Amino acid sequence: MTQATTPSAPASLTPALLGAVSVGVLTAVQARVNGQLGVNLEHPTAAAVISFASGLLLIAAISAMTSAGRRGAVALVRGIREHTIPWWMLAGGAAGAFTVATQSLAVGVVGVSLYTVGIVAGQTLGGLVLDRIGYGPGGAVAVTVPRLVGGVLALAAVGVVLVAGDGLAGVPVWMVILPVLVGVGLSWQQATNGRLRARVGTPLTATLANFFVGTAILTVLAVIATIVSGPPAAPPGEPWLYLGGALGVVYIVMSAAIVVRTGVLLFGLAAVSGQLLAALALDAAWPAPAGPGLLVEAITVAIGLASVSVAAFWRVRR
Repeated sequence: MTQATTPSAPASLTPALLGAVSVGVLTAVQARVNGQLGVNLEHPTAAAVISFASGLLLIAAISAMTSAGRRGAVALVRGIREHTIPWWMLAGGAAGAFTVATQSLAVGVVGVSLYTVGIVAGQTLGGLVLDRIGYGPGGAVAVTVPRLVGGVLALAAVGVVLVAGDGLAGVPVWMVILPVLVGVGLSWQQATNGRLRARVGTPLTATLANFFVGTAILTVLAVIATIVSGPPAAPPGEPWLYLGGALGVVYIVMSAAIVVRTGVLLFGLAAVSGQLLAALALDAAWPAPAGPGLLVEAITVAIGLASVSVAAFWRVRR
């Protein structure tokens, strides 16, 4: 019989959760950078290519200069040649390409917060399913009551924005649906990268594979978009608009290393909390044309943090 619900904060899990929160912060900042670059270039796919290509050059240089990166690259090539690494383990970059393209398309219009709460819903649902079927690198993770309640709270944060905020006024429905699909893709990408990292022995190589695949996909899309809609505008002069690739390298490396310890759902919830905190700060300092308002955003942040606290640090005693 269930007697009580008590806090449980395993010391070994706390650093991983703080790292996941940091991943969320970096994701929100990257979304704002790429979103503004897309607006300035008037060409979202060109902005996405710039972000991914710069990230690819950076992670390739780091991999070449480190012994772990070189060993991982050798293991990757050997695994592909010997068919011990299946093709779908290399496809995480497709989800990354979709994420960056969506950032460049939507964030400059709807703001980081409205974009982020859509990701909340997608990551929560995706994390629950992937953990349950055992897709992540740690195998099957039971959908316990605290984890389920944490997921429900994360979805409640989305509901607050949809019900109480005015952020959807004048925003096309597809711009709201896209972030939800991005969230599902991110959950899958994190789990896939974790599995690839386990095969090659380093998150550097998993990140390199992501950026290589993502850059190839986005380049093809950018060429098609340019033929159909015309070339991008002149490149903006602000240096910070070109930091999206570097931010992506950092958080993808961190994700591949951390998700092995936390599981997909718990990682996603912690990362979402970081995204919400960063989104609140970014939209307060730099409002987008559409947004739910700072009060509503603050409520979603509180609910998001509560979801992580419940899922990570509470257990049911019997």
